[in-house]
Amino acid sequence: MENLGNTLAEYLNSKNLTEDYRRLLNSAVKDPDVQKFLKENSDSIDPQAISTSAASIYEFYNNKTHASELSKGYYPKLIVNNHNIEVVYYPNERTKNREKRAQYETGFVLKDMPSDIRKAKLDDYSGEGRQDALAESLDFIDNYLSNNGFVPGLYLAGDFGVGKTYLLGAIANELFKNDIHTTLMHFPTFAVEIKSSIGSNSVLSEVNKIKGTEVLMLDDIGADSMSSWIRDEVLGVILQYRMQENLPTFFSSNFSMKELEKHLAVNQRGEEEPVKAKRIMERIKYLSREVIVSGPNRRFEK
Repeated sequence: MENLGNTLAEYLNSKNLTEDYRRLLNSAVKDPDVQKFLKENSDSIDPQAISTSAASIYEFYNNKTHASELSKGYYPKLIVNNHNIEVVYYPNERTKNREKRAQYETGFVLKDMPSDIRKAKLDDYSGEGRQDALAESLDFIDNYLSNNGFVPGLYLAGDFGVGKTYLLGAIANELFKNDIHTTLMHFPTFAVEIKSSIGSNSVLSEVNKIKGTEVLMLDDIGADSMSSWIRDEVLGVILQYRMQENLPTFFSSNFSMKELEKHLAVNQRGEEEPVKAKRIMERIKYLSREVIVSGPNRRFEK
């Protein structure tokens, strides 16, 4: 480090430097982290480029010791690049956590769902009436991650509070660990929002956002009476696309598949349309496998 030290000393004594800059740069060079870096990398640094390197040393020291917008999210580090000293910036823990959160919320999208679903874990999913659903969920994850071609999702049928929605969230979290993106949405609320988007001519745009997601989960399907338009032009379009593209789709419902078909056969005007309902159900049966979830209502448990 001796030659480099001499070169730095000569540069600091240069008449071309202002007194303030010389004083600040001298403090930077004496910084313990700078001294350690110079010692470890003296053989790799070109002494002839010390004027440029000195500027990098000062930049490092200044951002390390003084609060700034940059230092709130990143920390500086000195490196040797092509025999010159340069400063690079790495995200600090706060920034990394924020970026992880953003990635997570992009990879596991909730639409009109309670935020605590994000805490759902397969390890916590146990109890009477849940064994079959858990086993089927684990099988889906294993098969899907193994790239064994098209893997149907699950149609979780059961009474209120037995854990259908929680299980969907737990599956989505497990998939996210493997960089699989999921959208979980409350279908009755989505149907209302789609109706309100008619006036802004954004129905197609909203449907397109949903239909192509990697894994789609439609929660509480059949909870409300469905208009013929929502059933055929919204739900039908989404399911048809996913069937053509072999994209796994999950459902939760208080109805069994057989009961849902009867429900879908009657539109909001009370008219029976069994053929159209059957067409929807054929798509649902292709995209998912029915699993009955039972057990006590845990919705109000602490």
